Amino acid sequence: MKKEQILHGGACLQVIKGDIVQQPDMDAIANAANAFLRIGGGVAGAIHKAAGPELEKEAIKKGPIKPGQAVITKAYNLPNKHVIHVLGPVFDRDIPHDKLLANCYINALNICEEYRLKSIAFPAISTGVFGYPVEEAAPVALQAIYDKMPELKSVKIIRMVVWTDRDYNEHVNAMLNLEKS
Repeated sequence: MKKEQILHGGACLQVIKGDIVQQPDMDAIANAANAFLRIGGGVAGAIHKAAGPELEKEAIKKGPIKPGQAVITKAYNLPNKHVIHVLGPVFDRDIPHDKLLANCYINALNICEEYRLKSIAFPAISTGVFGYPVEEAAPVALQAIYDKMPELKSVKIIRMVVWTDRDYNEHVNAMLNLEKS
């Protein structure tokens, strides 16, 4: 497994190549959800399939949500305690897409703090069917997380889980550029 990490504040930010539904050491995973929190394709489809039908039953009661917002549910058949559902922006439709994308990560981390969770794994939100180019999304996502890290009291591990070598390289480059700024 490929993995890079940096420490900042009292937390560790990791980038790994892997499967978001195979993160048993994480208290929560984030779901790149649709507005109505229903089963979808891509990441949302994989998470719902692994969690089982009870996830959708609980989630839809908490929707609809707007781009940048986050809500929490149980994780059901996943190896985690919770799923935090975020609605990422559709690139060049939901404006300002960079601020809305950053809010997905910030709001998910705020929920983690509220529930005193120690760890969360994120997918690369909005980079699939929502069309956000990964080379633009990765720096926005990682900067938002990095800026939030010194404020975190409960969360100690934040993991970006990406699927492809290209996405991994883009996220690692964005993370390494954080330390230069």
